[in-house]
Amino acid sequence: MDNKLTHFNQTGEAHMVDVGEKQATQRIAVAEGIITMQTNTFQLITQGKHKKGDVLSIARIAGIMAAKKTGELIPLCHPIIITHIHIDLTPLIEQNIIHCEATVKTTGQTGVEMEALTATQITLLTIYDMCKAVDRGMSIEKVRLKQKSGGKSGTWTRNEKKGLDKLE
Repeated sequence: MDNKLTHFNQTGEAHMVDVGEKQATQRIAVAEGIITMQTNTFQLITQGKHKKGDVLSIARIAGIMAAKKTGELIPLCHPIIITHIHIDLTPLIEQNIIHCEATVKTTGQTGVEMEALTATQITLLTIYDMCKAVDRGMSIEKVRLKQKSGGKSGTWTRNEKKGLDKLE
């Protein structure tokens, strides 16, 4: 793996990486994160009793929209054609946590890690926004890339057991 920062040229100026010569391949990225909250807030969400409506459905749509706008939000990120976005929201009852996992796919010359991370963040921020009136103490945590595949660097998977990340 090349350990240099790619968004800076030889003189140290920020620039958008030229991906024109790269081969178009199927690329997939999976990101995750959690939001923790009070029991009452968790119950409002999971029992569908929140006065603003279906919090998880609205958050899922916000995450999808955010993934599609990543190239507009992050200055040196390429605008890409996304072929699929899936956002899975799993309530973890014992901990009053909503776990978000965003999977983004494309066939192109650059990866979709930023799109998956953006989808995860905005999904969780939307939950926070919709519920902040009843619980300002919610906490968004552990937002991270779980896996990516495609392109020259191949497949990368977070290795939780050893606490290390590995490149396959």
